[in-house]
Amino acid sequence: MSTVSPRRWWALLVIAVAQFMVIMDVSIVGVALPEMQRELGFSASELQWVINAYVVSFGGLLLLGGRLSDLLGARRVFVAGWVVLMAGSVVAALAGSAGTEIVGRAVQGMGGALIAPSAMTLLMVLFSHDSKELGKAMAVYGAAAPAGGTVGVFLGGVFTEWMSWPWIFWIYLPIGVATLLASKLLPDIGKSRGAVDVLGAAAVTLGLALAVFTVVRAEMEGWASATTVFGLAGAAVLLGLFLVLQRTVRSPLMPLGIWRTPRLASANLAMALLAASWIPMWYFLNLYLQQVLGYGAFAAGAALLPMTTLLMVFMIGITGRLMGRFGMKPLLSGGLLILALGLVWLAAVEPTGVFVVDVLPASLVAALGMSLAYIPGLMAAMSGAPQEQAGLASGIVNTTYQVGSALGLAALTSIATSAGADQLGNLPALTDGFSAAFIGAAVVAAVGAVLTALLMRGDHGAAADAEESAPEAVSESVPAERSSQGAGV
Repeated sequence: MSTVSPRRWWALLVIAVAQFMVIMDVSIVGVALPEMQRELGFSASELQWVINAYVVSFGGLLLLGGRLSDLLGARRVFVAGWVVLMAGSVVAALAGSAGTEIVGRAVQGMGGALIAPSAMTLLMVLFSHDSKELGKAMAVYGAAAPAGGTVGVFLGGVFTEWMSWPWIFWIYLPIGVATLLASKLLPDIGKSRGAVDVLGAAAVTLGLALAVFTVVRAEMEGWASATTVFGLAGAAVLLGLFLVLQRTVRSPLMPLGIWRTPRLASANLAMALLAASWIPMWYFLNLYLQQVLGYGAFAAGAALLPMTTLLMVFMIGITGRLMGRFGMKPLLSGGLLILALGLVWLAAVEPTGVFVVDVLPASLVAALGMSLAYIPGLMAAMSGAPQEQAGLASGIVNTTYQVGSALGLAALTSIATSAGADQLGNLPALTDGFSAAFIGAAVVAAVGAVLTALLMRGDHGAAADAEESAPEAVSESVPAERSSQGAGV
């Protein structure tokens, strides 16, 4: 934009609300899962698709959403994303079967994949004229992510306990309509020339979906069965086709030269393992509170608030300053290790457990690890990229995070189910299953800590830079998502 918009702070509010809602779309569902399982007939292994249908669709289409934002104009794509998100919310709210619910959640993920990158583009256009204003705008936008996760946990409990679970989706309609009306405040960015790599987008999304589906079914079919082997082989072929296309098409979604960026590969690996341990922990903790301890939806949501509040406080006010002092690598590796310790503590839960003894302290330790690792992971992935590829680096790391969460949840659900998590009403068996999942997640986080320490390059210069402007560094890293996904950061 050639002139500074006098309505830019009101426009920022619209953009921050979008970030808030995209993140809340994951966390608000968690508390309602047991009720949805009872009413829609999900099996123990199928229930995870309420989460995974969203994150696979969202993560698989993020790069395409960013490309469309450049080609069609960010405001147009932002508006279209809200329309798609609202349509998916209606389908999810009206669902009378597990299959329909999964379709609705996938459509919601498509909407989120259009909203997230276009919102970031709009923010940069509005505030790029002044670095101080940009830092403040990023801080507001960044705070919307953990706030969305925290509020989502609470509202999910309120709606499920005192109304009904479909209201966790109906809430998107009035907010969506208000956002669409307010979208006139956003700048109308012109279109750019270029092509859309539709085949590449289809290959990566279908490949990810097939990989997750195969892992989900592996516990039932057997890991050595023809179904599992051919499913994983098919996923590998589709993802390999995506890489070939990125090397050969004129306008790739992900130019492969980006992977020469320092720390990009190691940071993406760490973020995938972080998601693969954190999201399953949050998922199974919800189930333990309700199916074993007998909490209602509201009580379960309230029980998770201390954890999500700690996340928000640390990510906004503390992690950036620690990163400036110690650097990204030590915080990322140390945060993963602390998360692993919290998960091992959670694995000691009992069928007759007490929240303040068995859950609260362990969940706070896990949340501390997550809050220390998430922002340094994003910063490490983005800090070495040239300015013209910063958006691409951001899209890649957030896609990686979503993929890690989906695959981790699928694999650990298989472990939990084989250990007894499918035996509803049998509290010892359920607890054994959930404990097995927590141990598995702890192993994943610990492996992430070790690999980060071994593979990631140091960042002493980046640490010094971050110390000079810690709030700006934090706020630039948070909004790139997904993700934090609050309870679903």
